[in-house]
Amino acid sequence: MRYINSHAQASRPLMKLRTIIVDDEPLAREWIRQQLANDNQVEVVAECEDGFKAVESIQRLSPDLLFLDIQMPGLDGFGVLRMLEGGPPPAVVFVTDSDQYALKAFEVHAIDYLLKPVSPERLHEALQRSKAHLEENPLSEATASRLIELLRHTRRYPDWFLVKNEGRSHFLHVKDIDWIESKRNNVLLHVGSAGHVYHDTTAGIESKLDPARFMRIHRSTIVNIERIKELHPWFNGDYEVRLKDGTRLTMSQTYKLKLRAFRRGTI
Repeated sequence: MRYINSHAQASRPLMKLRTIIVDDEPLAREWIRQQLANDNQVEVVAECEDGFKAVESIQRLSPDLLFLDIQMPGLDGFGVLRMLEGGPPPAVVFVTDSDQYALKAFEVHAIDYLLKPVSPERLHEALQRSKAHLEENPLSEATASRLIELLRHTRRYPDWFLVKNEGRSHFLHVKDIDWIESKRNNVLLHVGSAGHVYHDTTAGIESKLDPARFMRIHRSTIVNIERIKELHPWFNGDYEVRLKDGTRLTMSQTYKLKLRAFRRGTI
């Protein structure tokens, strides 16, 4: 839910600005929470000590606003935003101890950029700016699409996928994936002897993978190039693709043309 203009809607009660604080430093999270507690229009719905928990909390709680640290181990602040491409991202105030990321932060339409240590006055200013932004520019589908497109242009390919299995979620390192196959309305990520269902189409997940590391070899198959042992000519112009673990896949003639880029060294 979005912040409501108190002048335009004076007859209605103000809605809470649902907020998540993300920082790997406990004292930093506590300080921000204490400052936000002074504003009765703000509701802190979660605190997260790393980027992975932040992604889960954002997807589950749909906050209006993030106070998001940039430099965190494992998954940094920009990585968190890249993993939110499946839905509209919340408004973001970056909090960090370095100004080297300022330009990139505003390229992804951050509302504000706070340098640690943050003064109460500076945080209050960022909060008021966030309220004004959400009051005047509620995050419509069109706005969300533009933000997602900006993230695509400024991103590197994700290092992790959030995988759900039997009601539980965990993060899967992309480099550990051996190959991927279509599975009804999902895809199946093969990692060793295990298979993980991921909610996406084959084309959708292909767009998220680095083409220098993953290659689509069939309309229903993508393979980690590092796992390929050898290729053998097969029937009707197809190839048999043998992986290092003994798995045998088929490269259809349609996708065989992709090999030319590797022969020419253009990937």
